[in-house]
Amino acid sequence: MQSNQSATAVALRLVRAVARVDIAVSFAVLLLAIGVALARPADAMTVQQVKSPGGIEAWLVEEHSVPLIAMRFGFRGGSSQDPEGKGGLANFLSAMLDEGAGDLTSSQFQERQEELAMRMSYSDARDAFFGNFETLTENRTEAVKLLRLALTKPRFDEDAVERIRKQLLANLIYAARSPEKVAAKSWFEKAFPGHPYGRPSTGTAETINAITAADLEAFRKRNFARGNLKVAVVGDIDAKTLGTMLDDIFGDLPEKADLVAVADTAPVKGGLEQVVEMAVPQSVAVFGMSSIKRKDPDFMTAFVLNHILGGGGFASQLMEEVREKRGLAYSVYSYLMPEDHAAVMLGSVATKNESIAESLSVIRDVLKRMATDGPTDTELKNAKMYLVGSYALRFDTSGKIASQLLGLQMEGFGPDYIENRNAMIEAVTLDDIKRVANKLLDPSHLIVTVVGKPENMSAAGSNVVQGGG
Repeated sequence: MQSNQSATAVALRLVRAVARVDIAVSFAVLLLAIGVALARPADAMTVQQVKSPGGIEAWLVEEHSVPLIAMRFGFRGGSSQDPEGKGGLANFLSAMLDEGAGDLTSSQFQERQEELAMRMSYSDARDAFFGNFETLTENRTEAVKLLRLALTKPRFDEDAVERIRKQLLANLIYAARSPEKVAAKSWFEKAFPGHPYGRPSTGTAETINAITAADLEAFRKRNFARGNLKVAVVGDIDAKTLGTMLDDIFGDLPEKADLVAVADTAPVKGGLEQVVEMAVPQSVAVFGMSSIKRKDPDFMTAFVLNHILGGGGFASQLMEEVREKRGLAYSVYSYLMPEDHAAVMLGSVATKNESIAESLSVIRDVLKRMATDGPTDTELKNAKMYLVGSYALRFDTSGKIASQLLGLQMEGFGPDYIENRNAMIEAVTLDDIKRVANKLLDPSHLIVTVVGKPENMSAAGSNVVQGGG
């Protein structure tokens, strides 16, 4: 009898696995088709601003050639809203919202998703909580019911909570052995001491073990509200139908969220260097400093500057000096990270333990030279050509379009940004770049965390700590 039950369980798992593969293939084909249908210049899209009968707003791009609807939505308030001693709560919640809701247990809920060939997923950031939803047009009504249940009536059953808790704890163990993850975690701890940005969004073993089902529900109630919600939809749906759908999904949420105020901040000044010792064959460094917020008039100039500095791959100065000329590292890069309450320019390099100190020295020299001299006219022209020409690639699938539209809303821009963005890139001058580079790129304020066994660093006065679990 027991062997028959085991065989039946195995068979059911195989059936579900095959069903998931079929769904994945179906969605891949549909996404490819809609990508072809939407293969047109970004400024040729018509973005409608829809308001539901209940007052919920969304941006919509209609595309009726493929029977698929893609929705992206976000609530203000992410891991920065985690209560003291409950770090990782937002991340925990993001893993729980498809683990049963309403009358459906976890397995029943996920089986229903498979039956409807729908996708639903969640993620957290420092200042936002995001949701992704995709459904076939013919299954829209039933898929919407499932999404509404997940957002308004999640179960947080004990068995599901404990299973996800074990997964999160296992992830923490893995992260503690990853030089890249340890370096990034240490960087934010050093850059933002005593601020929510300095806490790991994934929490610690202690905080994850302290989280209860009641904590998950309390976070959901405080953060999920119509007043801090942004929505973007692309696909086979018109404005009137979308208005009804918005109320069906989000209408039962409270009007206002109960968010804790988060103070504006900036990375510590004066620069610092920390080495986290880990027995690995190469060292990983994360470096960064304060930058410019997204709505700052100089942001687009900083964006172009970063592309020339370290965001442009093999065309960037960091790659040229660190890899091409000296062969010190396979990869080195930088990027801008404008959050709601702080903005940073971050970068990373990984190389042999005996080469990391020299690599960081070269990076500091590149920053200093850029701050003093700026880029060449050719570098600026090439950067603008690439950034303008590649912008359309952000809009070549329904999911990408919805993500871009949601991001613009979360950042406080209107639909006209899409039409004006490339002109803003083209308007950046060499004098603008030099002025912003001189303001931002001060190597004396560089915060560096290195994970590994770097040579010629601890003797130079770095703060050395043990790590690696």
